[in-house]
Amino acid sequence: MKQLFDGNTWQEIFQSIRKNKLRTFLTMIGVFVGIYIYIGLSGASKGLDNGFERQFETIAKNSLFAWGQRTSIPYAGFKTGRQIQLKLGDVEVLYNRVPEIETIAPRNVKGIFGSNPGIITRGLKSGNYAVYGDFPDFADIATKKIYDGGRFINDEDIEQARKVCVIGERTQKELFEEDEDPIGGYIRIDNIYFQVVGVHKFTPGGGFESDSDIYIPFATFKKLYNTGDNVSWLTIAAYDDADVVKVEEDIKATLRSIHNVSPKDERAFGSFNLGEIFNKIMGFSSGMTFLSLIVGIACILAGVIGIGNILLISVKERTKELGVRRALGATPSEVRNQIIIEALTLTLLAGIIGIIFGALTLKIIDTLTKGGDFPYANPTVPIPYVIGSLLLMVVLGVLIGLIPAQRAVSIRPIDALREE
Repeated sequence: MKQLFDGNTWQEIFQSIRKNKLRTFLTMIGVFVGIYIYIGLSGASKGLDNGFERQFETIAKNSLFAWGQRTSIPYAGFKTGRQIQLKLGDVEVLYNRVPEIETIAPRNVKGIFGSNPGIITRGLKSGNYAVYGDFPDFADIATKKIYDGGRFINDEDIEQARKVCVIGERTQKELFEEDEDPIGGYIRIDNIYFQVVGVHKFTPGGGFESDSDIYIPFATFKKLYNTGDNVSWLTIAAYDDADVVKVEEDIKATLRSIHNVSPKDERAFGSFNLGEIFNKIMGFSSGMTFLSLIVGIACILAGVIGIGNILLISVKERTKELGVRRALGATPSEVRNQIIIEALTLTLLAGIIGIIFGALTLKIIDTLTKGGDFPYANPTVPIPYVIGSLLLMVVLGVLIGLIPAQRAVSIRPIDALREE
């Protein structure tokens, strides 16, 4: 299209824009609002998606927790209100009966759920902190960020019931000097000496933990507090392709069978399905992205239609001008191309301005939400989405420009010159 690179064509287009500033503004506002809404909604939904991804980055997406409660239905000679106590042997049965389970980490704790916290001392310093008895498998479900030089509980710690511990970053600050390396040092947990083998950085999402928690081997916890094979709760991760809701149901059904609980008793075992919540959140985020796409396209389409209507009015107002051009030898294709280029220019100009303003708005939102507790991070729109929206505007701009262009071409020079 030679006219696209013809200076006279662009001069005429800009003259038309300057002559009708208000009309041009009203013409462009529809496309501007459409692309602005699209960029804003898409970026906002992506920020929400990123925020929840960050919240769940330290724990398996298909994970859940299960614990024993009190029965609500009498069964097999047992009365209502019996307290169910999970056992270490439940783990092997669950692995055998629920093949969708990838990892199970039995856990014990002292210091939450109404139990007294562990009394931790080091020299003249002391404090009360939650103490967890864990297996190494727990780190496969809820990733623990250990500072350099340290480690988490390992298999040998379990086998030998070692008196080792991983402390929290706040525990380190409260019990150790600022320039002191805690790795290899000793603390007393309820009057028993434990060697510090790691310091964990607090990351939300791993269950009930805080930045002061202390982790010791499950076998050592068992001896220290005489818990036997009792388990406070199970942290479970299913395979990525598993239906986590069904897995939860199967786990509860298996536990009912193990502990002689009525199959109809829904209160005997409590659970918290993090995987189900994560899937719902991701579904909501995907819905927001789809909604932004539909709303954005609808607004852009409405704006482009507005450009077509305005250009139809412009063609009518310029009937005499177009007739003179035709009389001076302008071909129908030249007239048609000029109108199409004008429509395309207005569409792209409005779209680019909308993209810029949308990006600035997302930048402001990102600045305001940084460092907050709300799960929101880096609201951006992928480049392919932006390029796709620009291509859509090009296609729509050309198509909608054909209507007034055809109207201009249909004007006969003799009739145009008679217009007053």
